This record gives sequence, structure tokens and C-alpha cells, in this order.
Amino acid sequence: MLEATWLLFIVASLVLIVTPGQDMILVMSRSVAQGPGAGVATAAGVSVGLVGHTVLATLGLGAILRTSEWLFIALKLIGAAYLVWLGVQLLRSRGHELVAAAGAPRSLLRLFADGALSNVSNPKIAVFYFAFLPQFVAPGAAHPTATVFALGLAFAALTFLVKGPVGLAAGLLSGWLRARPRVLTGLYRTSGAVLLGLGVKLAFERRD
Repeated sequence: MLEATWLLFIVASLVLIVTPGQDMILVMSRSVAQGPGAGVATAAGVSVGLVGHTVLATLGLGAILRTSEWLFIALKLIGAAYLVWLGVQLLRSRGHELVAAAGAPRSLLRLFADGALSNVSNPKIAVFYFAFLPQFVAPGAAHPTATVFALGLAFAALTFLVKGPVGLAAGLLSGWLRARPRVLTGLYRTSGAVLLGLGVKLAFERRD
């Protein structure tokens, strides 16, 4: 039996998941540009990225990241560079270009990969998993490693249950927004600026 304080874990996880961040912005921006399917595919990618972090946390990568300065810096810079690249792409977008691009969207597989890469390349999430998940393992649990793994999978599933509908809702508004290029341009540039800021913040963020 997996021993964990599940109710407290679910409440804490939902609070963290609904807090706006890079993944939420990515899901919404892809959905607005290409429709509900794009947002759901991106959300699925984000959740699979969390499954990757679950495996790494279970294997103890969180501990390695805390003790290996060069590995932490390398992963941090990769994640920061990717966020900056996404932000620049959005900042360069214009309303009429987005409308034209709507007829030739990225494949769902590419959108899925974007979501997964955005998530799995962020070392802070690996450290977060290592610090967050064990708090909900009951003292004296017979199988703490299996419990941590189950908690990580549950967090990934909750993420999709929240961000999937967010992507769907944003996608349903995509037609209205594409008919208003100025509004769409403003939305994309705002999202791009936020992603760019998050990338810069991640690049210069110090370890706790």
C-alpha cells in the first residue's frame, strides 16, 4: 500500500498548478494560435515532461542537482535559452502573420514536443519535485520510493486535468481572436515578453 497524505497533496498541487507560469503561457499561446487541439497537445506534452521529472526524482537526480553545480548550471541555461527563443518568436509575431499561419499549423506531435521540452529542460522543476514530493510520504512508509513515484505521476495527471481544459477554452476563442489581429498581436507580444522575462530570470537565478 502506498502511504501518503493524499488530500493535502492534491490541494497543494492544485494551488501550484493553477499559478500562472511558463507552461500555462505556452499552452494558452499555442491554443490561441492553432485551436483547441493545439492547446490540449501542448498540455499533454507538459504533463509527459513531468512524468520525466518523476522518473528522475525517483532515481535521485534531484539530489545530484543539489550537489553538482555544473550539471545544475548546464540544465538551467538550456531551459533559459529555450524560453528566450520562444519569447523572441512570439515578440516577432504580427497579427496578419498569425492569421495566415492558422491555415498551416504545427503538427500535434511538434506541439506535444514543445510542451515536453519546455518542462523537462527546467532544472528547477527537478529540484522542486525532489523537495516537494517527499513531504507527502507518510513517516515510516514501507515503500517510500514507490510512493514518491506515485505522487509524481499524480501531479502530472493533475497538471493535465487543469491545463488541458485551459488549452481547450483558449482554443475556442481562437477564431474570435484571429479575426482581430491587433488583439492577437498584443496577446502574443505580452506572452512573449513574459516568456522572455522568465528565461532571463531562470538564467540568472541562484540556487537556494
